[in-house]
Amino acid sequence: MSVPFIDLKSQYKALKNSIDSRIQKVLESGAYISGPEVAELEKLLAEHTGTKNCLAVGSGTDALLLPLMALGIGRDRLAMDEVITTGFSFIATAETICLAGAIPIYVDIDKKTFNMDPAKIEAAITPQTKAIMPVSLYGQTADLDEINAIAKKHNLFVIEDTAQSYGAGYKDKKSGACTTAAGTSFYPAKPLGCYGEGGAVFTNDDNLHLAMKETREHGSEKRYYHTRLGINARLDTIQCAILLAKMERYDWEVEARNRIASNYTENFIGLEKFDPEFSTPLIKPGNRSVWAQYTLTVTNRDIFQKKMQELGIPTTVHYPLSMPDQPWYQKNTPHRFEVPNARWAGSHVVSLPMFPDMDEATAAKIIEATKTSVQFSFENNK
Repeated sequence: MSVPFIDLKSQYKALKNSIDSRIQKVLESGAYISGPEVAELEKLLAEHTGTKNCLAVGSGTDALLLPLMALGIGRDRLAMDEVITTGFSFIATAETICLAGAIPIYVDIDKKTFNMDPAKIEAAITPQTKAIMPVSLYGQTADLDEINAIAKKHNLFVIEDTAQSYGAGYKDKKSGACTTAAGTSFYPAKPLGCYGEGGAVFTNDDNLHLAMKETREHGSEKRYYHTRLGINARLDTIQCAILLAKMERYDWEVEARNRIASNYTENFIGLEKFDPEFSTPLIKPGNRSVWAQYTLTVTNRDIFQKKMQELGIPTTVHYPLSMPDQPWYQKNTPHRFEVPNARWAGSHVVSLPMFPDMDEATAAKIIEATKTSVQFSFENNK
């Protein structure tokens, strides 16, 4: 029996009655857009995250674009606004900055956590800088205290990209509750995923919440009365119903992911003797990851992945290219600073299967295959 990279079928089986009944309720009501489940989900997510306000939106991309638009970043400026962000993320991070009409300014990452290095930020600040957009990558929150302190010193907004970190712990708070605004994704493969595209944006600022709510619905203050530029970024009611069902056991799933990750890490101790560039994920003190991915580094990824495939274990790469090295962005966004750690990560990271319903036998098979493949890939690195 093959090992899946993620296992949404087992999750559905565990929640089938709740998911099916909630979907059926929506079908019977006919309230497919802005049904009562939308407000119910927003209230639940705000409480779970520890924020005053939550907006359910159509995608994780919408969840980053909305705060930029509502804050006026990239619009009506004599000089183009700039947003400082990481060089290593899924392209939606830089994409939303460009779509808002601003310019992404990339800084390098911490080589151990793969998150933005706060020590690189101040050198990137100019009179055009309006915000910092850190990414809480792989399930671990970025260094938000340091980033917020820099932002406060320079009067900047902070918009956390929490697409991979919904529910992650950061000291005494949670990812999404620590910055001006934060956007997450409910893409099916995320730790909390719906059955299509979806996302949410969080803020403690009531005025910003109202502005984002209007922006989400074509910039309308009330029906057919449009006071700002907006988009259609609503999350449909059926997806909200699915997420409400999934929230019933989400905290258990986070615990399960942490147990699986700890088991991986404990069993991979000593593999660096076979490969000096081998590493397991580093979780900083005070952080609690939700393990959107469990990501290793290896010297020869191609050989490692090929050997893993031979042994029946799927792997994937998040992400093979730094954002400034993506073809369109290479031509159209400035490269003021080198991002060597981001480029190194792009050629060395590889993620293992991670899902909360993984049984012990499956985990053991993945662990043994990884041990074999690390040694094989380094010995055959030509």
